[in-house]
Amino acid sequence: MAEEAGFDLVEVAPMAVPPVCRIMDYGKFKYQKKKRMQEARKRQFVVQIKEVKIRYKTDDHDLATKVRQAGEFLKEGHKVKFVMFFKGREIQFASLGQHVMEKVAADLMEFGNLERPPRMEGRVLSMYFMSKGTVKRTESNDAKDEVE
Repeated sequence: MAEEAGFDLVEVAPMAVPPVCRIMDYGKFKYQKKKRMQEARKRQFVVQIKEVKIRYKTDDHDLATKVRQAGEFLKEGHKVKFVMFFKGREIQFASLGQHVMEKVAADLMEFGNLERPPRMEGRVLSMYFMSKGTVKRTESNDAKDEVE
């Protein structure tokens, strides 16, 4: 039947019982499959883990800047890892670092969810935030109204 129609007999689902075959143009089938794969690859979003390094004695303004940047990462749909290193004898101030991490977590709750709370791993205190999803920005018409 396929030869009479000028097409190919293509096995579409070899694992099915019985195997599924279709009469079609095999070249066109391969082309369409390749196009679907390219389209899927174009639309996929790879979530990256963005790392923000802070210290327990980071100043409030600097900390606010890093929190704002982390908020931008979360709005874009990425994960954020906050890392705090303790050098030498600073390890005895781990409780101060814990308080700073809790403060950061409270500030970032509007942008993302706390995936893993602050946890000590050797001399490193770290926590992870997961995005709530991408936020679409809408421009307000207030500025346009004032100009007119």
